[in-house]
Amino acid sequence: MAKGNSDKEMNGVEKAATLLIALGPEKSSKVFKHLKEEEIEQLTLEIANTSSISPSTKERVLNEFYEICLAQQYIAEGGISYAKELLEKALGPEKAKDVIGKLTASLQVRPFEFIRKTDPTQLLNFIQDEHPQTIALILSYLPPSQSSMVVSSLQPEKQADVARRIAQMDRTSPDVIKQVERVLERKLASLVNQDYTIVGGVDAIVAILNSVDRGTEKHIMETLEIEEPELADEIRRKMFVFEDILSLDDRAIQRVLRDVDNADLALALKGSNEEVQNVILNNLSKRLSVMIKEDMDFMGPVRMKDVEEAQQKIVNVIRKLEDSAEIVIARGGGDEIIV
Repeated sequence: MAKGNSDKEMNGVEKAATLLIALGPEKSSKVFKHLKEEEIEQLTLEIANTSSISPSTKERVLNEFYEICLAQQYIAEGGISYAKELLEKALGPEKAKDVIGKLTASLQVRPFEFIRKTDPTQLLNFIQDEHPQTIALILSYLPPSQSSMVVSSLQPEKQADVARRIAQMDRTSPDVIKQVERVLERKLASLVNQDYTIVGGVDAIVAILNSVDRGTEKHIMETLEIEEPELADEIRRKMFVFEDILSLDDRAIQRVLRDVDNADLALALKGSNEEVQNVILNNLSKRLSVMIKEDMDFMGPVRMKDVEEAQQKIVNVIRKLEDSAEIVIARGGGDEIIV
């Protein structure tokens, strides 16, 4: 039997269902896109079993949602202490404490949140004399755009050392993170999950190196190739993957395709998505495009290992052409393109 939501104490699912009903189908459908399948099923069932919502319940749930959104915005802008201060002014001490309490039960505020808004130049002055492991830990938690500017400005002898430490970082004790935070922050203003926090790794340094200027990247990679050749190979494989060919302009793609074997191209495209296939085939002559399509159709099932090898050959061509300055790969660092 369908139920109506009265002003009784509601659980989280009931509040979420009430909020979605109040938002209406168009906005709710956008929310569903960000939920897990089991969450969608749970909420759908709750919504289906809700026959009516009193105006007071609707207003209470919307107000609570607004207050939590406000708190999250303040936390993102300046951390827990900043959020608490603003919420106290807006809602009063008791209400602010209640809202922050609800959030911190499920919210994990990233360590070093207090320096995510710091100018990279100031941050560099802040940490450049720290131990390379400390610098690596801090940069692992920051956005790649911010970390890349710091890495680019470090002393050359420190750049590769910090890059290596980020790539090889795995798990960091909360006590260590807290200790570093206490040194860097006057007052502790962030909450750290008491489970061990996975941070850094190859993906982290790849994101940073993809954002630094080309000179810094080359220096770091050349040093790592001498000191940690296997790590350098793993980083290089991830720095520009085959699908990133979509980031090249048509002229660059055409230049790359001149140096690619047709058999490798057909095999690489066989395992790629439709968008990549279209971009590449549109940059071939009509005759060659038809020929490659026929090769793809006739080759039948292929092993993923063979596809990946063919794609890597094309990526190697791209990196070689970038090294010789024949093409330019857009990156977030200091490379400037002069037209």
